[in-house]
Amino acid sequence: MTVSRHSPDRGPSLGPALGPSQDIVTRFAPSPTGLLHLGHAHSALVSARLAEAAGGRFLLRLEDIDVGRCRPEFETAILEDLAWLGLSWPAPVWRQSARMAAYRAALDRLEAMGLLYPCFCTRKDIQAEIAASPSAPHGPDGPLYPGTCRALDPAERADRIAAGHPHALRLDVAAALARMPGPLLWHDRAAGEQTARPALFGDVVLARKDIPTSYHLAVTVDDAAQGVTLVTRGQDLFAATHVHRLLQALLDLPVPAYHHHGLLTDEAGRRLAKRDNARALRTLREAGASPAEARAMAGVPDGNPRTA
Repeated sequence: MTVSRHSPDRGPSLGPALGPSQDIVTRFAPSPTGLLHLGHAHSALVSARLAEAAGGRFLLRLEDIDVGRCRPEFETAILEDLAWLGLSWPAPVWRQSARMAAYRAALDRLEAMGLLYPCFCTRKDIQAEIAASPSAPHGPDGPLYPGTCRALDPAERADRIAAGHPHALRLDVAAALARMPGPLLWHDRAAGEQTARPALFGDVVLARKDIPTSYHLAVTVDDAAQGVTLVTRGQDLFAATHVHRLLQALLDLPVPAYHHHGLLTDEAGRRLAKRDNARALRTLREAGASPAEARAMAGVPDGNPRTA
């Protein structure tokens, strides 16, 4: 198992040491949709050790907004496996499923600013429109939404909503950026100061009928509400910070520092996934591995002050 540190957005330095005067609060926020694997262990250990080194606090949050995939047994396994790994956190553990009112309040605020619009397009509709335009712009997650519903007549929007047509709520990113007085900046401990470019993602979905929030909205609102000052997560989420920085500005939320760590990969260089049960913490426990051995396999051995 190796930790991949390559990213075009990252520099070679891990950044300055964190001091206790900075009141460091980190968090690990898994989704209970499967068993934790060594990649999750790496992320949790990095977050906890950065907080510990600075005399700060390490929090656990469960991102369980996907009610169709989240399971109570996976939540129980997460708590047990992290405790076995040697981690501890203050109670209570926040669950996003109990925070829907906070997300609704954020959506209401954005709607009052005229920055949300209903999107009635299905995935098939979007794919067809993209296929018809060979020069369709692409972002970090693939082709961008072409903005089909952005220009719908207000009366048509109202009629379709009244008729019960399924829809998502999208953020009008161009309109949101037009409200900004200047560039939006954020700091990554490895890559240094960054200028946010939310337009990379196009008009992102902030809520759906089946899930009345989104990863982007929920994580931004919750990190602020919990007082997280250092967001630690994998470098695969580096680009998502562009969107989160815009939401912070729109909702008048504090801006944390960021630490995007390398990803744990297998011998073939593939990123570990929940389907890779052979490297699940539960499987390692049952095979007789010790917590110290698991920490070493996760790329964060005992006695190593550096985190990646």
